[in-house]
Amino acid sequence: MENGNPLIRLEGIQKIFFTEEMETHALEDIHLDIREGEFAEVMGPSGCGKSTLLSLIGLLDTPTEGSYWLDGEPVSGLTASERARVRNKHIGFIFQAFNLIGDLTVFENVELPLIYGGVEASSRKEKAIRALERVDMSHRMDHYPSQLSGGQRQRVAAARAVVGDPLILLADEPTGNLDSTNGEAVMNLLRGLHAEGSTILMVTHDPRYSAYAERTIHLFDGHITDEEEKQVEVEVELAQVSG
Repeated sequence: MENGNPLIRLEGIQKIFFTEEMETHALEDIHLDIREGEFAEVMGPSGCGKSTLLSLIGLLDTPTEGSYWLDGEPVSGLTASERARVRNKHIGFIFQAFNLIGDLTVFENVELPLIYGGVEASSRKEKAIRALERVDMSHRMDHYPSQLSGGQRQRVAAARAVVGDPLILLADEPTGNLDSTNGEAVMNLLRGLHAEGSTILMVTHDPRYSAYAERTIHLFDGHITDEEEKQVEVEVELAQVSG
């Protein structure tokens, strides 16, 4: 990435969903930069456009209007196959529902993005083990998701997200299906990954976890209404999850 360029740049982004009866303006005139190495969060009430914004940044959807640059390259006009290729190479996802495949082991779940990316088998094993070590789950690599607690499943999801060394991690309500203890453990995990150099953009509606991010972007009715930057004390030790 060229010096001074943001990792993510959105200019004039609009997203409209059309039905036969009406059109819904989910996002309006979004201008947003995310810097390399930043831990930013998007906060707002349900229905304000948070997940739509994350889907656009994650190349799971396309804007109705506006421009999007990822690492200095325009991506808003890419074809579906080109978006899939860029997404697999540069973007890691952590979902509220974990999205692990139940009949694959922990190791196989983490390895899967590397298979899609055409990484050789010997390199895949090394990368997958290293990713699981980063989230303190290498001792469970032969287990299946059903044998893990919710917090442990989210750790595996985080390992899958970082295994390909993506440019950015997108976390969509990563604590939404967890109790408070495991929620804090997963937030400490994200803080640790950030301390190791990961760029993170997290969507949440829970103010308890606002303190973990360096920057808060407030979204309301599809508009960015405010932004604030904070000093965050970095902790690199990963908290243990229950179960």
